[in-house]
Amino acid sequence: MFKTIDDLPEEGRLLVRIDVNSPVEDGEVRDNRRFSRHAETLRELADAGHAVAVLAHQGRPGRETFVSLESHAKILSEHLDREVRYVPDTYGEAALEAIRGLDRGEILLLENVRMVDEELADRTPEEHAESALVETLSQEFDAYVNDAYSTAHRAHASIVGFPQVMDSYAGRVMEAEYEANSAIQRREFDGHVVMVLGGTKADDLIHVMERVESVDTFLLGGIVGELFLRAAGHDVGYDVEGTDFFDEQWDEQEGTIRELLDSYGDRIRLPVDLAYGDESGERAEVAVEGVEKETSFLDVGSETVEGYEEVVTDSEAVFVKGALGVFEDERFSEGTVGVLDAIAGTDCFSVVGGGDTSRAIGMYGLSEGDFSHVSIAGGAYVRALTGESLVAIEALEQ
Repeated sequence: MFKTIDDLPEEGRLLVRIDVNSPVEDGEVRDNRRFSRHAETLRELADAGHAVAVLAHQGRPGRETFVSLESHAKILSEHLDREVRYVPDTYGEAALEAIRGLDRGEILLLENVRMVDEELADRTPEEHAESALVETLSQEFDAYVNDAYSTAHRAHASIVGFPQVMDSYAGRVMEAEYEANSAIQRREFDGHVVMVLGGTKADDLIHVMERVESVDTFLLGGIVGELFLRAAGHDVGYDVEGTDFFDEQWDEQEGTIRELLDSYGDRIRLPVDLAYGDESGERAEVAVEGVEKETSFLDVGSETVEGYEEVVTDSEAVFVKGALGVFEDERFSEGTVGVLDAIAGTDCFSVVGGGDTSRAIGMYGLSEGDFSHVSIAGGAYVRALTGESLVAIEALEQ
């Protein structure tokens, strides 16, 4: 197991990797749950008397979201109610001067680490450790703290390089996310274990279904639900005018979907009705049996929600990945919010994963405290569910 910040020596100089990668709309970086989560780690470290320099990334080169971290420093400052200084440099002279000027209890945010070519280079951890980025910054600090669980599956220099040459620890976000998200692989549950799968990326979810043996019931919705309904012989799960979600994924996954239906049997629960917008713009529902798809279905229907709620209520553990409908539109939030509300009302062990799904909790007045864990991770959450290794965890454990 890795060391955590509970194991840190007192009042050190720390390099902390976080993940506040965020949507950028009209050139403005949007605040989200990641800022508040990582702010808790940074506050704890600063209050303990550490001098803290922070590494983070935003977007990828060539994309509109690839911007500086100046706005991120301001957002973090608001969450922390203290100044987070920003320097438009990562490991050059300006950065080193700012780092060396850090006092205990102060926090400094370095420039977007993906603006350093070495960060995304295809190298081994040992090779990353020899990069100028790692060699330069490692000399300035007593220890490295990785709190960026959302990027734990990325073998980038700032994730796997520093643990090769520095004492390294997991931050609070890293610790909590790993414990909760890997529970389905590490823990034994005496009662019924349920996984709710939805969203738009069927390949990720199908991979989870193939790899996770401890789930008693899969409750499907969203794109993956329609694709499985198509394999079961219903006239849904293909693109209509204006959509491109289904046909390509069907061509890639048809064989696997059919195999899962055949081998899993009653472990897979499919929607029995679906919802759409009628000509007047109101929510309308139709039974799956005998349906002919002429428009986009945007949510599971009320009967499906009721059936899924009953399964959840009788479960010991529930893991959620992906929304059951387009919950951003209140008309089509019934599936996602209904199931989340049912989970919140039980005393089961529950993990809600994926940024979109967890966002519904705040949007519809649910409390994060009613769930065992609300994950801010995407790809790393999927890997944890399947038991696949995470390079950041391996680096910390070394």
